[in-house]
Amino acid sequence: MYLKSGVVQALVLAFSALLILLVSPANALLAREQGNKKPSLSLKATPSISFAPARVVVVAEVKGGSNDFEDFYCPNVEWEWGDLTTSTAEGDCEPYSPGQSEIRRRYTVEHRFKTSGTYRIVLRLKKAGKVVGSANTQIQVRAGLEPGY
Repeated sequence: MYLKSGVVQALVLAFSALLILLVSPANALLAREQGNKKPSLSLKATPSISFAPARVVVVAEVKGGSNDFEDFYCPNVEWEWGDLTTSTAEGDCEPYSPGQSEIRRRYTVEHRFKTSGTYRIVLRLKKAGKVVGSANTQIQVRAGLEPGY
């Protein structure tokens, strides 16, 4: 039995439409689930080994998750340097709006270590006093030249 080309095209179109209807909700659900996933934080200090007094640049990157993840939108940022000092920064942002507000994906800061030692640097993102994300890294500062040399 042979089908006319118009009938075949109609069947192909109907089958394609049915596939789209079946697959689209699954794709939408997958995208929604991935979008609601919590982003992760990574932290990198450069240089990781240096001599005192040392100037270290630390970069934190927010990876994954949705661009409007509410807990990461406009957080208070706290850096703990491991040398008994801390730094903080408070965001001054518009109110959160789902689907429109965007999280910051990169934080860069510089710190000076005056003495030798091994230091654990910790970044904490906070909302309403609660830690919503954190990351840490370690650096080593070796003894440098004493003043006068």
